[in-house]
Amino acid sequence: MVFAILLVLVFVSVLVDAAFRPAYDWPAVGTYLFDRRISQAAVVTLQLTVYSMVIAIILGVILAVMRLSPNPVVKSLAWFYLWVFRGTPVYVQLTIWGLISLIYSTIDIGIPFMDPWVSFSTNAALSTFTIAIIGLALNEAAYMAEIVRAGLLAVDPGQEEAATALGMSWSQTMTRVILPQSMRVIIPPTGNEVISMLKTTSLVTAVPFSFELFTRSRDISAETFNPIPLLIVASIWYLFFTSILMVGQYFLEKRFARGVGDRQDDKKDLGTGTGVVTGVVPVVGSGQPTVIVPPTIKPKTTPPTNPGGQS
Repeated sequence: MVFAILLVLVFVSVLVDAAFRPAYDWPAVGTYLFDRRISQAAVVTLQLTVYSMVIAIILGVILAVMRLSPNPVVKSLAWFYLWVFRGTPVYVQLTIWGLISLIYSTIDIGIPFMDPWVSFSTNAALSTFTIAIIGLALNEAAYMAEIVRAGLLAVDPGQEEAATALGMSWSQTMTRVILPQSMRVIIPPTGNEVISMLKTTSLVTAVPFSFELFTRSRDISAETFNPIPLLIVASIWYLFFTSILMVGQYFLEKRFARGVGDRQDDKKDLGTGTGVVTGVVPVVGSGQPTVIVPPTIKPKTTPPTNPGGQS
């Protein structure tokens, strides 16, 4: 109780100090919180998050299946992809993607080592918004691949064998048996990755792309020479989006966790206290029920009332 009271006092003192500290400039925070430039940048941040995560999830599923493939070449290529994109910082990757036009000045379509059928200028074909999505998605796909692979491996192999025995095809087995059960394992880390992606969008300034939330608030603060209120504004928007995503993640986890831990205990013989299942099971064709008796309990027998024929 003493420790809890101390924590409350520290928390209240921090809030009071923040409320009256001039550097935070709360009137400026209120002014720019719903500024049109900030709200448009918040929408762009959401677009970057959604588009990147959709592409990353699709690529992650493909890479996870490749990692589980018995083909050593396919498995090695998937492992090499994960090794590269998980082993280098995302900021470095985004910087390289921003310089992609220096590496590939044109995008050629055709047969390799022959004259291309169609050729596009890289700068004309790929905008900075598209390059930012590609850079974020390719990096995130490496992490989603491991999440999906862990979810697939968490399903008992007997489930697939049982589905095959019932005559289900591979697609039916995956969509009706394996994936629904693996979602319980995949959803929580995927929700965390979505929240992480929302915050990682602040790094697309390396592309450079300057219309997302953090970079836009920083540009406005460079005009007003008052950076702290704009950083608070950006933080409030990030917290708002993160809170919505956390609520959605909670209900998704609850939806896919249905039936887990709800199995009822078998009926037990409470009278004997042996914990052995007892009951009456009918025997087909005999016309008489068969009584299951606990092995530790001997059936009661009635001694003969007239042994030896004497009265």
